[in-house]
Amino acid sequence: MPANLTPQYKKAEERYKAAETDEERLLALEEMLREIPKHKGTEHLQGDIKRRMSKLKDSLAGVGKKGGAKHVDVFHVPKSGAGQVALVGMPNSGKSSILAAITHAHVVVADYPFATAVPVPGMALFEDVPIQLVDAPPITADFAPPGLVNTYRAADLLAIVVDLSGDVLEQMDVCVKYLVSHNLILDEGGDAHLGRKTFVIAAKTDIAPPGTLQSLQELTERPFEYITISSTAGQGLDMLMRRIFEMLDVIRIYAKKPGAEPDMKEPFTLKRGSNVHDLAYHIHRELAEKLKTARAWNSPKIHDGQNVPRDHVLCDKEIIELHFG
Repeated sequence: MPANLTPQYKKAEERYKAAETDEERLLALEEMLREIPKHKGTEHLQGDIKRRMSKLKDSLAGVGKKGGAKHVDVFHVPKSGAGQVALVGMPNSGKSSILAAITHAHVVVADYPFATAVPVPGMALFEDVPIQLVDAPPITADFAPPGLVNTYRAADLLAIVVDLSGDVLEQMDVCVKYLVSHNLILDEGGDAHLGRKTFVIAAKTDIAPPGTLQSLQELTERPFEYITISSTAGQGLDMLMRRIFEMLDVIRIYAKKPGAEPDMKEPFTLKRGSNVHDLAYHIHRELAEKLKTARAWNSPKIHDGQNVPRDHVLCDKEIIELHFG
């Protein structure tokens, strides 16, 4: 079966070949994997891309290095959970309070600037899906840590945190200028290789002057989505996690062993559009090569327990039973 590679895939492949750093190569490979057509004719190529990604991730994490001083990039935050959301904001915008309110991360919540010197990850839950939030060091109009851009480029989503009780226009201006200068905002004219989907967390809504959010939206040219919250009052946090889950565009798949009840507590999370073979590879790449058949439940497209092919596109909350040779 021919691969029928798309122009978007070929552009990502060109970026991979032209990349000068492992970080750039990994980003290009991730783009290639997103753009490659998912069918039997590309299964070998998909596997090769995933193997290269795994080697690069090990290299960036320092796995397998022997002797000598090992360089540790403090701005590299290994991904965990269904997706990674990095927080962008000026000093005292409320980033650390957000992380403390919805995760169990140990963060310094202080009323003085620059309390966060390096990225701090924490794990939050939307229903049964773990999602990683990263409290990044603050930026100002005059300064941002040089390595911070790597934190943002590695994330799946970027959230600009604006303190509604402060100078909202200055905060938005500083954050947007920083992100635009590094091609980090994904929009119609942006680079999908570097840019990330970006939204705004409007924090401290409980102490904001009336009309502040409306003024900010009217005076900001970019059509960001705004999610209002108060970390101290607990307002809007559930909606924040729901929207993050929706923006990550992932699905939950529950595994079922033959003859047993499905595990409905810890789902596998995959990008929307993934198929049965992708699930098998996600579980174990060697097992994926031995995949014979699969059965599906809770799918809107078929009857419960029906056999499905390897290229069956999965739906959120589907139950899958894999059979290996």
